[in-house]
Order: sequence, then structure tokens, then C-alpha cells
Amino acid sequence: MENNNIALPSSTSWVLFVKITFVIAMIAMGLFVFFLEGSFLTKGYLALNSLFLVSSTIMLSKTLRDEHEAHRLLNKINEAKTNKILKDFGV
Repeated sequence: MENNNIALPSSTSWVLFVKITFVIAMIAMGLFVFFLEGSFLTKGYLALNSLFLVSSTIMLSKTLRDEHEAHRLLNKINEAKTNKILKDFGV
């Protein structure tokens, strides 16, 4: 019994939804920082921290995805080795 865990690509509408929500969130944060009452230093601090938060979130999601894909690849290699050994010994 073969285990075909093929990841299907996301639909076009889902990708569009994700991009639109990301842009809306960035615009909302930018407007919040711009219209915030406070000093320029406070606004700059919030703006830099929000950009850092976005970039670290993207890096985290990419790293977790890459780690998951690496484990899937290792599992496929181990399964192929096991199947070859079983085939060689006629089991």
C-alpha cells in the first residue's frame, strides 16, 4: 500500500484572499501609527516593531514549512529503502 502524500497547491482565490488580508493589515497598522497621538520617536518605534513582527512571522512560517517538507522527504526515503529491502528478501 503506497502512501501518496502529495501537497496540493492553494487555489487562486485563497492566494488572492491571503494577499488582500495581508495588505489590509499592513495599511491598517500604518494608518494607526501615522494617526497615533504621540511623538515622532514613539511612532517610529511602533512602525519599526510592527515591520519586525511581520518579517519574523514570515521567517517563522517559511522555516516551519521547510522543516515539515524535510521530514516528509526523509520519511519517503526511509520508506523507499524499507520497500527495497523487503523486495530484495522476497517478503
